[in-house]
Amino acid sequence: MNASTLVQKIWNFCHTLRDDGVGYGDYLEQLTYLLFLKLAHEYAQPPYGRNTHVPRSCDWASLRAKTGEPLEAHYLTVLHKLGQEPGMLGAIFFKAQNKIQDPAKLARLVQMIDAEKWISLGADTKGDLYEGLLQKNAEDTKSGAGQYFTPRALIEAMVTCVRPEPMKTIGDPACGTGGFFLGAYNWLNRPGAKLNKRQKEFLRDQTFHGNEIVPNTRRLCLMNLFLHNVGELDGEPAVERSDALVAEPRQKVDYVLANPPFGKKSSMTITNEEGEEDKDALTYERQDFWETTSNKQLNFLQHIVSMLKLDGKAAVVLPDNVLFEGGAGEKIRRKLLETCDVHTLLRLPTGIFYAQGVKANVLFFDAKPKDGKRHTQGVWIYDLRTNKHFTLKTKTLKPDDLRDFVACYNPENRHERKESERFRHFAYDELVARDKASLDIFWLKDDSLDDLDQLPPPDVLQQEIIDHLEAALAAFRDVAAGLRN
Repeated sequence: MNASTLVQKIWNFCHTLRDDGVGYGDYLEQLTYLLFLKLAHEYAQPPYGRNTHVPRSCDWASLRAKTGEPLEAHYLTVLHKLGQEPGMLGAIFFKAQNKIQDPAKLARLVQMIDAEKWISLGADTKGDLYEGLLQKNAEDTKSGAGQYFTPRALIEAMVTCVRPEPMKTIGDPACGTGGFFLGAYNWLNRPGAKLNKRQKEFLRDQTFHGNEIVPNTRRLCLMNLFLHNVGELDGEPAVERSDALVAEPRQKVDYVLANPPFGKKSSMTITNEEGEEDKDALTYERQDFWETTSNKQLNFLQHIVSMLKLDGKAAVVLPDNVLFEGGAGEKIRRKLLETCDVHTLLRLPTGIFYAQGVKANVLFFDAKPKDGKRHTQGVWIYDLRTNKHFTLKTKTLKPDDLRDFVACYNPENRHERKESERFRHFAYDELVARDKASLDIFWLKDDSLDDLDQLPPPDVLQQEIIDHLEAALAAFRDVAAGLRN
């Protein structure tokens, strides 16, 4: 059975559970628990014979042997006990709960998973299956799961431009369900890229370092990685359940690929100031940050700079306000342009993210030595927004839509580039002379402004209006919050 058939079979069962109030996200969690136990069971059998550290009283055989209310009671016990185990096991089952209240339907799900020999499917099929389920979960906009899901076509383009190398480390301080890690994993395993045994082991056990503050999302990420052969049953999880912004990174990495959470304000303020007498209890102290701000994206940007090794490379999705905001935003932009080599900006179209009202960009930059020299010579900007219209259903972003950008980026030698209609170079002096050192730059004519025949289709236009209204509402809320404070 191929991945798409399996996805459909397993997902169809979700519709049955929906009648009992089990949402997509809850269903995906239960699949994660049961699928992990089934895989652990298969690895414990010959010819593998591995010690999976799953207690016999909580293993797959103990679940398969029960039905009805005894199964439900035992399942609850299994979830509780495994959540107290160390390593990957405890991370997957951390605070796990049973959301399937009908014992008969729980038994049916156990039988459905038991019917497949998951090891024999191979990493590609298992991974495609789980990614397919994550995609379907993200499409359920009511659940809010889409905020953890970056379009895979965008991830592929970002990774192709950065070109991570074997035996290098990759970080993501807000990794969601692991899309950037898997994009890098696929790049390192692309056709023609033959890894030796040592490189494969490093990729499995040491390449990825992430943070995810939401426990349920972290467990989905770990399972997604595990099904792609990243991490070990008896190893330590590659993703910490923690807020990355709380402290300086314990380990620097060679690459950062990230899409930090959208939302302008954080519930906490990051400060680099010592000796304040009336510190708020929710204030972070980050002496390595350039500026104090409650803007979440600006804090993530500063944190990502601190994560990088010397000459480390970053590709980060950031909302428009990071490009033009004054105050701390301006100071951080000027410092970034001065201390790092900020070389490329991709202006993204609207309608590609599940979080509504978002106008975003990808910023590419390299870390440089703190030698007092200015390291940005100029920024190349690619406009993929003007006269481009996408939606999440009728006109989705595809790899072909980013092909020209990747060609203009010229990953093999980004120092040899040519300007085009959508790709222009702006010198450092020109950028810092702009009001607030704004990087919010456009030059193409928007055809829809003076030609009604050029208007996008009604569904696209409707979504753009909704996006603008929601962005305006968010701005009003920020102003109101500022007045209250």
